[in-house]
Amino acid sequence: MDDLSGPQGFNTTVDVIRKQKYNVTTTAGMKRRLVDEPVYSSTIDKIPSPLLEISSNSHHGFKRPRVEASAASDGLRASKIDTFDSLLPKEPTIYTQRKLAASTPGVSQNPQLSLSHPCYDLPEALVQNFASLGISSIYPWQSTCLLGRDLLTGEKNLVYSAPTGGGKSLVADVLMLKRVLENKKAILVLPYVALVQEKLKWLRRAVAGVEKGIETSNQPTSRYQNQNDHRSIRVVGFFGGSKARETWADVDIAVCTIEKANSLVNTAIEDGSSHELGVIVLDELHMINDDHRGYLMELTVTKLLSLEQNTQIIGMSATLSNTSVLAEWLDARCYQTNYKPIPIEEYLVYDNKVYPVSTSRTFLRMASQLKEGQSETQIPPYRRVQSSRYKQLVNPVTNAVVALAVETNTMGYSALVFCASRAACQSTASLISEAMPPLGELDAGILNQREDVLYSLRSLAVGLDEVLEKTIPRGVAFHHAGLTTEERDVIAEAYDRKVLKVIVATCSLAAGINLPARRVILQGARMGRDLVGPALLRQMRGRAGRKGKDEIGESYVCCQKDDLEEVGQLLEADTPATRSCLTPEKRGISRALLEVVVVRLASHPGAIEEYIRRTLLYHSMDHHDLDVMVQTTIAELMTSKLVTLGLDGSFTATLLGQAVVAASLTPEDGLFVHSDFERALRAFVMDNEMHVFYLFTPVQSIGLSDINWPVFRREVERLEESGLRVLNFCGISPAFVNRMANSARQLPQASQNEKEVARVHHRFYVALQLRDLCNEIPIHVVAKKYEVQRGLVQNLVQTCEGFAAGMIKFCAQMQWGMLQSVLEHMRDRLKAGAKSDLLELAQIPFVKSRTARVFWENGLRSVRGVAEAEPRDLVPILLLAQPKKSKINGDDESKYHQKLTLKAEIIVSAANRLWERQQRVDVEVDI
Repeated sequence: MDDLSGPQGFNTTVDVIRKQKYNVTTTAGMKRRLVDEPVYSSTIDKIPSPLLEISSNSHHGFKRPRVEASAASDGLRASKIDTFDSLLPKEPTIYTQRKLAASTPGVSQNPQLSLSHPCYDLPEALVQNFASLGISSIYPWQSTCLLGRDLLTGEKNLVYSAPTGGGKSLVADVLMLKRVLENKKAILVLPYVALVQEKLKWLRRAVAGVEKGIETSNQPTSRYQNQNDHRSIRVVGFFGGSKARETWADVDIAVCTIEKANSLVNTAIEDGSSHELGVIVLDELHMINDDHRGYLMELTVTKLLSLEQNTQIIGMSATLSNTSVLAEWLDARCYQTNYKPIPIEEYLVYDNKVYPVSTSRTFLRMASQLKEGQSETQIPPYRRVQSSRYKQLVNPVTNAVVALAVETNTMGYSALVFCASRAACQSTASLISEAMPPLGELDAGILNQREDVLYSLRSLAVGLDEVLEKTIPRGVAFHHAGLTTEERDVIAEAYDRKVLKVIVATCSLAAGINLPARRVILQGARMGRDLVGPALLRQMRGRAGRKGKDEIGESYVCCQKDDLEEVGQLLEADTPATRSCLTPEKRGISRALLEVVVVRLASHPGAIEEYIRRTLLYHSMDHHDLDVMVQTTIAELMTSKLVTLGLDGSFTATLLGQAVVAASLTPEDGLFVHSDFERALRAFVMDNEMHVFYLFTPVQSIGLSDINWPVFRREVERLEESGLRVLNFCGISPAFVNRMANSARQLPQASQNEKEVARVHHRFYVALQLRDLCNEIPIHVVAKKYEVQRGLVQNLVQTCEGFAAGMIKFCAQMQWGMLQSVLEHMRDRLKAGAKSDLLELAQIPFVKSRTARVFWENGLRSVRGVAEAEPRDLVPILLLAQPKKSKINGDDESKYHQKLTLKAEIIVSAANRLWERQQRVDVEVDI
């Protein structure tokens, strides 16, 4: 018998497979078997022993060592994972096929895989920037897609689909930058603020030093723009809570959320500059399906299609199932690929047993057998997680998650664990950290780096989270919306640098910031109580494998018995077809028609009919029914006095209709806001801030902050007489709040009237939090007071800032100048998180809320005063502004002071730039 042992005398899965011989007719094109897999009669109890000890020293990169118990100082141990030699995979996997022959040719075989090739006609500076970002060559599918007829010249639109991690963004980036280099503007649409911020950083690095190729003349210059810098590429982010001062006229590439993109297109159409838009990129095109925001993406694109101004439209997603329909709608070329640069091996974990699952169909069949309690399954488990004697790990799912995460760390790789809730994230992160190796066994260098992470978190305005303080030294952290943006950034950066080895996150992270891992572990497949959809499940599993860092990715789905079959069905299910959300039940059609009338894109019945033909809805709905729906909607807009019909048969938007569009509201929400403002104009409470904060609270505030009724009652009882008047104007009874606090139940929302009552109470509860924030109570203190997580409070502020900006535009359009001035002043306070006297100081980065007050109390009361200060003199002041900290001494205190010194240098530098800008503006005014 041949010796199948590895280089150290032990076997790994790859060692066994490598020494087997196959008649391989194709490599990259080989399909995994979907049916007729061999059925084994052996069960887990019949598996021969002894079990193999797997070495971690394989020189081929794919390492699954036998992990001995990892003991933390408190004694918690991760369970051992046994591997069975006789049940190692006998057939070649995607990974072994890739090892037999390279599946991706290089530049030497195909010169067009280099972005410096003449066919792409990219400037050398841009090619070098791509190389510095790790893109020295592209994949064959990317080259084929880019070289599609009329794409590089911008004459044809494109819709394409590629798996997560397959490099789909680069195709859009190249096409977009081609248009920008021709002195056209670009809009890049992303669904989430975190993605916008991440892409902003990447694009700015990509275009650094790259100049546009066409000179322009008589180009207006913004006060915030370098007047001699017309050829550099300006990349600006537009999203709720953004501090950017630039407008549409100031940018070359606008990276925005869906809502901001729609507003920018409206602005471009209204001011006659829409011809400057050369390309719009829609990332995550499947978001058109989203019930709440999807119709805005369709509105944006439909308006551009109606303009017929040769704006190139590029749509992409990893989860599109009907690309041909979308391509027909956009008159675009269609491209699909299933290529993954890193092969992913997938496993089902159930009852402490690990089953290799080559296809979703195999998974579904096996799940059904396991749920029915069959003693024999089509494919037996080839690994087993030993049961744990610790009560924290009695649950098989928890036991498997901890064991797999600790094993990944032992192998020297990173793991990403998905949980159903924020609370589960924190508890799971704590468990995994307890089972990680003791601190005494870790390298001093990595411990120092983790200490630096703690110092970075400790120096933030919210201070250091108690759970993170315990888990980070062990290389584990959690990542969810309950953390502030700054905290999540610190954790993500540390994970990307491999300082942190395990991140435990909620399912929503899969659709947010890009954090790939060698091993992805799903602790079930739920978001809260509900199963995730097939698209999100694929995105989570697709995070496995780091290009350039891993040879392979692994995905483990750990299931309870009750979820087995449902998860199998999810994996087998096709991604839902992307459909229009302009249907009446989703309320999109009324906003669509109002917007095109307001921006004068369509004012006559014939033009409106032509506009409707450009929608995705036209490709999926009976045309007669669609005509009836359009006529009914127009009649409703006229009844609501948002649109009027002229004698010549044309439609004109009323002042109210224009205000609704200017504020980026739906017609329904706009009418509600108008009613609120009319009441305020009749009786506005000027001796209390609560009325303004109530008006600043988003109409759809349910979900921003759940009402804690005992807390609500406490705050109502503390209101002064003027605050009670606001309460009365809003229609809230203190007696009703008291009854709700005593009943411990939530507001019913079955009828329309009940929904209105719930909306008013949610808005006032949110307004109470805004009041505290604007009176210099720090975010973490407000979070504790209202018993919510600080990240949710920060998100609340950002959301309300965006809504407040819309309310100011609403008042301006309605010509309510006095109310507009009041709202503008309070908006500035909301941004600063401070009272009026600190608004100037709060313009400086890191100087907000309590920090600004401490600066003021220590004599630094203006931008000029901070600009003239020495950074070292600011450190003691910053220390006073920090929240309560753990005691630190010696070297630790020195490192902490270094972090604060760095922050002080940034503050002084920013203050100098602000002061210079103020001086320049003053000179311009004098001239």
